[in-house]
Amino acid sequence: AALLERLTRLAGRVVVGGWPTGVAVADAQHHGGPYPAATSTATSVGTAAVERWLRPVAYQTTPQALLPPELRDGNPLGLPRHVDGRAENGA
Repeated sequence: AALLERLTRLAGRVVVGGWPTGVAVADAQHHGGPYPAATSTATSVGTAAVERWLRPVAYQTTPQALLPPELRDGNPLGLPRHVDGRAENGA
């Protein structure tokens, strides 16, 4: 259980006793569309599929020290991200 918890923090997919689907989680990989192609508002594969498992959280007037590192000014983790509609490469 401890190993699974650690791996979950690192991986986008955890497979136990099976094989991965081979479908990449990438911007170019996308399924979906209007009904009848899809009945869900989110796709089943690709980066847009992540929306199916995310829960948006708004941090309003939160001091920097209380924010998750991913959201702090200066990008201390060096992650690629979008801030105020502008892409940052994380370097």
